[in-house]
Formats: sequence, C-alpha cells, structure tokens
Amino acid sequence: MLSHPELWAFASHWYRLLDVHAPLESFRPLLSEDVQLVLPEATVTGFEGYSDWYNRVITIFFDEQHTLKVADITDDNGDNFSAHVVVNWKASIWTSPSSSSTRLMMDADQTWDLKRTPSGSLVVTRYVVNGMAYEPGSCKL
Repeated sequence: MLSHPELWAFASHWYRLLDVHAPLESFRPLLSEDVQLVLPEATVTGFEGYSDWYNRVITIFFDEQHTLKVADITDDNGDNFSAHVVVNWKASIWTSPSSSSTRLMMDADQTWDLKRTPSGSLVVTRYVVNGMAYEPGSCKL
C-alpha cells in the first residue's frame, strides 16, 4: 500500500534534488534499474540513460523551482503503483551569445509508475511527461 503523504514526500524530494542540481548519485536510489523516462525531447532507459539526460539538462537550466501541485495515487497493486503528478516548473535558460536569459514557466502533467523495493523504499519504474501548459510570458522548450 502507498499512502498519499508517502507519495507526496517522495515526489517533493525528487523535485528538491532537481532544483539544487544534486549530485547524480542522489537519484540512483530513487530509480529502478530498468527505469524508463519518456520526456518531451527523448526517451531514456536505465540509470545510464538518466545520467546522460541529467548531465545535459543541468547545463541548460538554472534557478530552477519545482512546486508540486498534484500527487494522486491512481493505481495501487500491493507493491506497484501509478500516480498522476503535476508540477509547476520555473527555470531560467541562457543561450550564448544572448545578453540575457529567458524564463520558462509551466505546469508539467506526468504519470509515474513506482514500485516498492524489498527494503520498503519507493523507486520510479516509468516516468512519462504527458504534456506541458505554458504560463503567459514563458519561453518555450
């Protein structure tokens, strides 16, 4: 069984790590070995695929702020779970040789599949970005 507070805490922790550009190894205990992430720009598999993606995006985005808006359990099958997640994401982007940065502001609608490990912790097995709703004035990806 997965409780709403446990899911909320897990998702909030995930986004805190993204905001501070935490060391890559911080994400390893949060991802299954065969994790699949379906992102707008790519689909990546496993920690190696996640690593390549993460190392690329932390060089593109800065001043990130992820604010969790929705984390609802949509399916609970004992040790396997699905969740609907909506996060408000704000980030700055600077592209050389521009004299200024641009601001990205959006709600990202996501589906997460998770499972409980033998030790009882949660890991993401599949992470899908379903869509993005840009705020007025936002730049686009």
